[in-house]
Amino acid sequence: MIQGFCRDFNRSAVIFLLKNTKYNFRFAMSHVGVDKKGNDLNLMLMVTSCAIGGTLQYGYNLAIMNAPTIFIQNFVNETFRERWDVQLKNYQVTLVWTCIVSIYSLGGLAGALIAGPMSITFGRKKTMLLNNIFLMLSSLLALTSRAAKSFEMIIISRILVGINAGISMNVQPMYFGESAPKHLRGAASLSSAIFTAFGVVLGQVVGLREILGSEPCWQYLLASNAIPGLIQLLTLPWFPESPRYLLIDRGDKEACINALRRLRGCEVQRSELDEILQEQAEAKGLRPSRPWELFADRNVRWQVISIITLSSAMQLCGNDSIYFYAYYVFKESGISPDMIQYITICTGTCEFTACIICNLLIERQGRKILLMGGYVLMTGWAIVFTIALCLEHKVEWMPYLSMACIFTYILSFGMGPAGVTGVLPTEIFSQTARPAAYMIAGSMMWINLFIMGMIFPFLVSELGEFCFVPFAAVCFLSALYVGLVLPETKGKTLSAIANEFHKLNYRGQDKQGLPAPQAQYQLGEVCHSTAL
Repeated sequence: MIQGFCRDFNRSAVIFLLKNTKYNFRFAMSHVGVDKKGNDLNLMLMVTSCAIGGTLQYGYNLAIMNAPTIFIQNFVNETFRERWDVQLKNYQVTLVWTCIVSIYSLGGLAGALIAGPMSITFGRKKTMLLNNIFLMLSSLLALTSRAAKSFEMIIISRILVGINAGISMNVQPMYFGESAPKHLRGAASLSSAIFTAFGVVLGQVVGLREILGSEPCWQYLLASNAIPGLIQLLTLPWFPESPRYLLIDRGDKEACINALRRLRGCEVQRSELDEILQEQAEAKGLRPSRPWELFADRNVRWQVISIITLSSAMQLCGNDSIYFYAYYVFKESGISPDMIQYITICTGTCEFTACIICNLLIERQGRKILLMGGYVLMTGWAIVFTIALCLEHKVEWMPYLSMACIFTYILSFGMGPAGVTGVLPTEIFSQTARPAAYMIAGSMMWINLFIMGMIFPFLVSELGEFCFVPFAAVCFLSALYVGLVLPETKGKTLSAIANEFHKLNYRGQDKQGLPAPQAQYQLGEVCHSTAL
């Protein structure tokens, strides 16, 4: 019954999303002053094409490693025995497996570091297309590793697919934020988080024993990430480059206008072009910033502090770790081990649904309230989860409360930090500083993901049922930082946002060199979703 419920729930979620995508997107466009004769389909399809081979890969490649754990560990053991006639001990097999899983984060860090220079040199769209070289090489190595009897090929494959994910996680939100109109900027950038969550669900489904999660098929499961990449290679070339990149970085006004016309499906609005021209004038004569230059630049001091703090908090808040506890909690609740794989799909679907809800709310409620609210709720649920773990053997119904905490924790993460964090670098940095800002944000995300993968087992062994107390502290401090420091960016031009941060960067000093915020501020309109 549970298996059938999970299948129906996942199917209903996808059908609902697909049915409402076009309506939600058009509703949003109708509220931002776009010519009603315009066709919003181009922007929607561009987002879908780019994200399928982009951030979807991050979630997908995280999820598909759960199902073949035992099979790959046996493969490693057999390889050692055939090569050197050595039978590995359990801790040695676990060490090799940990290396295979964790090396993905180091690949992601490398991808984040090269994403900025690539996006400047080749442009946003071409970088996404070139990124598939790493993906295809990774898939080829994973597919042939079993026949070659080489677990080293799996390790190299994970490094390459990590590089692919690191580039996508940085360049895709930049591409979307620069291509969408101002009032859809947050919703378009947040669609990256939606596809990340969808990738997790897709990876969980494909990893079922009935599909590719069986012993004979694990190499095909690891290589299946080539399919989304192939879809992107066939579809993304038909869409234009980022208009801001074309005008500000390349100085090609004609190409910028053509790109805007294609993305909007109508004649370019003068106000939108003027905003890009204003940013071009401010960036005139400036070369793209390097990451270390941002650290030394007082004009962006609090912007840098903000992305470092929030990118780190996104990984240190414990959302990925809660999946580790899911199996244990579901088992304690009386669910059979055979059925847990289907319940686990519901956890991924939960985050996917929450990201869609966040997309519906981000232009209505703003970034600050969603980000702060998400961390406040996560703090509360981490405390409740700790209490439930302490009392699970004393109170009969406590395991069910623990199971509820898992879903509510994931929901709270998806409705705030998961989506909003990736939007911020696009909105709080200028065109010349944006690639370097994404390099910093991406590096912090991948470094902290690697750290969490290394230390969480020790947290569990040392703290036991109190292992989520540090995560509650991280969430509380993050909510405090957002509430006290981070300004709202909804409905504001880049100049107005820069002026808000200028007050922080030069607190107590006379403001010079920036226009008054009233001249640049424009209230955001209600928009429902860019959906897919």
